[in-house]
Amino acid sequence: MSHQQAARPPVVQMPRPPIEQTPRPPIVFGTDGWRARVADEYTYENVRRCAEGVARYVLQQGSAAKGVMVGYDRRFASEYFAQAAAEVLLAFDIPVLFAAAPIPTQMTSFEVVTRGAATAIMITASHNPWTDNGFKVKSPSGAAAGPEILEVLEATISGHAADDPPRRPFADGEAAGMVEIVDPFDGYQEYVGRTLDLDRLRAADASVLVEPMYGSGAGWIPRLLRGGRIRVREIHSERNPWFGGVNPEPIRPNIDEALGILASGGHDLGLLLDGDADRAGAIDERGTFIHQLQVMGLLMYYLLEHRGLREPVVYTVNETSMVERLGQRYGVPIHETSVGFKYVGPRMIETGAMMGGEESGGYGFGMHLPERDGIYADLLLLDLFLREREAGRWPVSRAVAHLHEIAGPSFYLRTDVHLDRASYPGVKQRLWAELSVRPPATLDGEPVVRSVKLGTNDGFKWWTPDGSWLLIRFSGTEPLVRVYVEATSAGTRDAMLRAGERLVRGGE
Repeated sequence: MSHQQAARPPVVQMPRPPIEQTPRPPIVFGTDGWRARVADEYTYENVRRCAEGVARYVLQQGSAAKGVMVGYDRRFASEYFAQAAAEVLLAFDIPVLFAAAPIPTQMTSFEVVTRGAATAIMITASHNPWTDNGFKVKSPSGAAAGPEILEVLEATISGHAADDPPRRPFADGEAAGMVEIVDPFDGYQEYVGRTLDLDRLRAADASVLVEPMYGSGAGWIPRLLRGGRIRVREIHSERNPWFGGVNPEPIRPNIDEALGILASGGHDLGLLLDGDADRAGAIDERGTFIHQLQVMGLLMYYLLEHRGLREPVVYTVNETSMVERLGQRYGVPIHETSVGFKYVGPRMIETGAMMGGEESGGYGFGMHLPERDGIYADLLLLDLFLREREAGRWPVSRAVAHLHEIAGPSFYLRTDVHLDRASYPGVKQRLWAELSVRPPATLDGEPVVRSVKLGTNDGFKWWTPDGSWLLIRFSGTEPLVRVYVEATSAGTRDAMLRAGERLVRGGE
């Protein structure tokens, strides 16, 4: 066998074990849609699963012929995730209205309202870190999809977890006339003009700084106000999916650059937007941040005092007590809801409210849309301050001081206690158990005179004798616990905030 190879043993084919498909994780919608980290949980596969849930919901409602609006923001790959969602809708023979460019979230609501679309999908993670993206759904009314819709979507997504969603190529849908490319600006400008005198704002002798935080609201306010005397300067207008290294939420310290520009002089007012432009904010002429609860009070005062409206107001459990005081002063009903515009919007429709607001800076208006609109809210703030100037209350800081003269003090602050995703459920469970049984008896040395256990995510709220309050709440979209305080003085606010943090950290 010196010239021959040794005989090889026969190859034995071993049977392969059956491939077990890993169960797909459930998708749970929080206070404002589903959000997750891109390339981790937020994948094309999961976006398609969400889109299939929407498609099957639309078919169940018998409204497929009305079509679905699909929009997207400026985050990383948002336009491609939006296209992936559209391809699933097309596979179910549902026509698609597809945004021509990144748009503010409320423009999807606008298209639902004005076109009578079945619903809308918005690809955005709003104010979340740049690493995240998200999936929002609108109801047929244009409001944020409420719990009754989201529960159906979650169940539908879960019920088809073993199947790959069907897809129809986007180009094929375009060629078949199933896709309409939409630019909502002109229609929105006309719509806003029905309830707000844009020409009056354009003619104002005022200088305004706009901070859109690199988001999809960039360019909208300058375009709406162009052609007049008013001077509008916008910063951070370019697309930057990193958002300059900050979360695109219009609060400090994220807006400190804008505060510095106002403090240096030359501007009468600063107007703020978040990453998808459904939240509003403001800065006075001195560079002082007008916090979200003050904005709620200012907008409510504007509608009551300057517009003469007397319809109800809806607000969330973490909103300002100024709502109660203004309601009493002007004799209007107020209605409190859980956190999230998925609760506020439907309650606005139910009660015929003139406005609704939440602590995060989201405000909706009955004369406009039943959904948050940061652009419209900012324009109303501008109108308010111009009207206050005519009444002799100028500059902006004087108008804010007048609000507190009639609505009481509001020293507000919120802090977020961040946790890792793995430990968050355990911390949430511990806090819920401990605070349910042993709520604090005092806060900053003052007795707790009222204590309320809210829903599972909304947490706990306590009041002291002077009306100051502390709220501990569990985020529905991020692994963190939020601590909120509204107090009658800055010192009381800071002390109560520290007390709240100690409660969350277990006395550390």
